[in-house]
Amino acid sequence: MHELDNARHTRLEMAGELEAIRIRHPLFEATVTLQGAHLVQFAPAGERNWLWMSPQARFEKGVAIRGGVPVCWPWFGAPDRNPDPVKSLVSTDKAHGFARTAVWSLDSVEELEETVSLTLGLDATGTGAGYPWNGQARASLTLNFSPEGLTLALTTRNTSGEPLALTQALHTYLPTEQLSGTVIRGLSGARYLDTLDDWKPKQQEGAVAFEGETDRIYLAASDMDIQSPGDDVHLTSGGSQSTVVWNPGPLKAARLTDFPDDAWTGMLCVETANAADDYRTLQPGASHTLSVTLARN
Repeated sequence: MHELDNARHTRLEMAGELEAIRIRHPLFEATVTLQGAHLVQFAPAGERNWLWMSPQARFEKGVAIRGGVPVCWPWFGAPDRNPDPVKSLVSTDKAHGFARTAVWSLDSVEELEETVSLTLGLDATGTGAGYPWNGQARASLTLNFSPEGLTLALTTRNTSGEPLALTQALHTYLPTEQLSGTVIRGLSGARYLDTLDDWKPKQQEGAVAFEGETDRIYLAASDMDIQSPGDDVHLTSGGSQSTVVWNPGPLKAARLTDFPDDAWTGMLCVETANAADDYRTLQPGASHTLSVTLARN
């Protein structure tokens, strides 16, 4: 992999069955698997992983990894819950697209004194390439790491001659020492769809708190603070007008694969998205970038 030939801090290693890009910079560490372009670890020097990873996560070919930042693309959630222009392109009932289990290419590596940037790419040219999707696009994920935090930017370019509709999400899993003491600030007043209550539209009053299973699509995106005992993460979204907040709660956690029954008390997902009414339509040759930045306050 010639992109790594002159790299000082970045190497190709194995994570279980999967090839992974491993960064060991003096100021931080990070790990990204080529399958899924999946960020599974980021930690400034002396800190724990900023991302939650299931202790039962499987690093196996063709298996989605539980935790980190899965890339849900080119559709988000169950296909039949997507807008018609998105749903019409999908030829499977599987949720969250195929990018999570596709093998991406490493397109570039840039190492500077205090930062490392990676760009990974995926060409998806419809059912002829083995994907259950009648679309044609190029996805590029750029990951920027520094001692202060990280940014993921997912760019989709429509390589077909027809308009292309998509939904997507950067499905960020975050750890918490105490879910019952964790709140998300920045969404007060936002309208959301409560998928656990027949997708009824509701309005958020005050900070978002957790009392069990939570699955909401907020029709808004803004700077957010995820505050829990002893921890405070600032999340900034770009190219997004929807935010998904998710926790499986005890009953669903018991049904999930690769997920310990009690793990729901130590994690939450705040997903930067283009979902529901926030789906995007790209004209031929056009591009759209969805991004998320995590930093400490």
